[in-house]
Amino acid sequence: MLRRDPFANTDRLIRRIYSYVAYRIGDGADAEDVTSAVFERALQYRDSYDARRGEPISWLIGIARREINSFLASRPVLTTGHVEQPDLHDRTANADARLDLAAALRRLDERDQEVLALRYGSDLTAREIGALLGKKPNAVEVMIHRALERLRRELEPAETPQAPVFRTAAAP
Repeated sequence: MLRRDPFANTDRLIRRIYSYVAYRIGDGADAEDVTSAVFERALQYRDSYDARRGEPISWLIGIARREINSFLASRPVLTTGHVEQPDLHDRTANADARLDLAAALRRLDERDQEVLALRYGSDLTAREIGALLGKKPNAVEVMIHRALERLRRELEPAETPQAPVFRTAAAP
């Protein structure tokens, strides 16, 4: 039997896996490390890939999900509530929007983060996501729609309270 090589298009697979990981944990060195761990594990278990069960990207996403969970479990928990902001001086013009989006994504629950990362980070279709999550494509589309609605709400500027109006009593 002729086996399909899951690494036939490695450059595209690496970009898609890195994008998925970066959606989940943020871009940079940590995302690169997790992506490397995904491909290291995939190479180690290359013989377990079965083309009848799905595309290589789906197999790699399954590995990536486990690597992300492992990374997140080992990440230290901030106890002060203070999150260090990156230096904005070396960012491009759209840095504020990217930071706002990243912060809004972090405020979503795990399920919303996951479905958005699968759809937009890894560029999977609703059918492919459904196969990974054990859901029908229509249910996945609803999940994506609802997650996007919650993300939009997170991105809306907070209403600023109106300053109180003080009136003086009229002189008699």
